Amino acid sequence: MVDFEVYYKAGKRIKLGETLYQVEDGHYQFKYPPFSALLYLPLSYLPLDAAKFIWYSVILISTGFLFYTSHKLLTTKKKGEWIIPVLTFIILARFFLRELQLGQMNSLFTFLLISMVWLIISDENFSSNWKKRGAGFLWGLSTVLKPYALIFLPYFLIKRKWQTLCSGALFLGLAFIAPSLFYGFKGNLYVHKEWLSSLSSSTPLLFDSQDNISIIAFFMKRTENLEVSVLLYGAVLIILAFFLLFIVLKGSKMKNALLLDSSILFICIPLISPLGWDYTLLSSALGVMIILRSFFNFSKFWRGILIINFFIIVFSLYDILGRKLYASFMSLSIITINFLILIVYLSYLRLKRYK
Repeated sequence: MVDFEVYYKAGKRIKLGETLYQVEDGHYQFKYPPFSALLYLPLSYLPLDAAKFIWYSVILISTGFLFYTSHKLLTTKKKGEWIIPVLTFIILARFFLRELQLGQMNSLFTFLLISMVWLIISDENFSSNWKKRGAGFLWGLSTVLKPYALIFLPYFLIKRKWQTLCSGALFLGLAFIAPSLFYGFKGNLYVHKEWLSSLSSSTPLLFDSQDNISIIAFFMKRTENLEVSVLLYGAVLIILAFFLLFIVLKGSKMKNALLLDSSILFICIPLISPLGWDYTLLSSALGVMIILRSFFNFSKFWRGILIINFFIIVFSLYDILGRKLYASFMSLSIITINFLILIVYLSYLRLKRYK
């Protein structure tokens, strides 16, 4: 749980009013917004082993609820539907197990966003202001833990989810001010500048990291040229943005629009993030469940492609492939292609008005 030790140290530092972003931390430098360190503040009062046990439990509970909530969102009470979350876990097991090993926060982050989607969808069925505001609170909390949740901002604007946006923006504002309790107002501004500075200096160094599965890493591993990779990455982002806009606007009033749109955005998060590590692909759980549930909606040929795609995801393990073959597999960013293929399948279902 080496990554959790980084969070634990951040909790101790914010308690003492120390800077969170220290160069001497090297690879294990805290990379999240200052507010997120407050999440680990209570744990910093405990011995490290006790804090690890609690955080390990948080990951397990978050994973369980992530699967439960995702399944509840798409279940139709048909016989045998229990097999869908089971198969989904088998397909994504390597990412969830890596999450546990590192002591990461992606299961919690994804569960918060899944809960946000559940509140919005249930509000569409039974209108309630507190659900709209609650969804905004969860979106705001997710964003200050990992800014990748901002991917939902343009979606909420297009869908005119004003109450959700307002409550989320209010939480973001309070979260920005909160570290002032430990740093003072000027110190809070300074620590936010430190955060942005540390990201801009350390992030490009990790673009060609073996386990980085982001789109920019995909190009960096092939071109070994930062400027070219950034240019290609920007071009892909623009194409992807227009493609997603087309999908969102197409049949925007269909019943399951938000469910499918969200599942696509969840997979996009690790792919468009400059630091999309392989285990962050656990965010695709909802999308994988939807694809499995709709498996027989695809032709035999495309079912075959899907099975091969899942087979590669499941068995692309270091323990199976060995050091050299696994390094080659990751350097080719094949796993990135695997999940881009899942986006294509989900987009097909979205355009076909999945039911």
